[in-house]
Amino acid sequence: MEIERKFLIKKCSFELSKYDYVEIQQAYISTSPVIRVRKRCSSLGQEEYILTVKSKGMLSRQEFELSLEPADYERLLTKAEGNIITKRRYIIPLCDGLTLELDYFQDLFQGLIMGEIEFSNEAEAKKYNLPDFVLKEVTFDKRYHNSNMSLMPKEDILDLISLSH
Repeated sequence: MEIERKFLIKKCSFELSKYDYVEIQQAYISTSPVIRVRKRCSSLGQEEYILTVKSKGMLSRQEFELSLEPADYERLLTKAEGNIITKRRYIIPLCDGLTLELDYFQDLFQGLIMGEIEFSNEAEAKKYNLPDFVLKEVTFDKRYHNSNMSLMPKEDILDLISLSH
């Protein structure tokens, strides 16, 4: 079970050079149900390829992941619908024992900065107070789900980015 809240982030005050990151390339074979393929390259050069299936949901949903071989990832990538999403994800520990996954989107979505915080249960997620670096919560706004972003035409992408500042 994945339980997370998603946020638009203000111009970031984190000193990003202090944190590990991964480069992510992801695409969607299906958006209903969500079937995603993802390539992750760590700042140390380690690569990981993953197929993910997610159930419907906003705050919480079931998630199943399967490791892929690079050739299988490349084959599945050719079956993807819509935009390929690329981003750099920083892993930032927060003072309350939680972790912020801070995504700086690239290419088509350049300028969009979003963060996600995962929780162990829904009660914890619901009582969490928004940190100062949050511009707006978008957990329940479908436009900010990567699967929906992958299907957006360019003009909608530009609107989405302009709304995030």
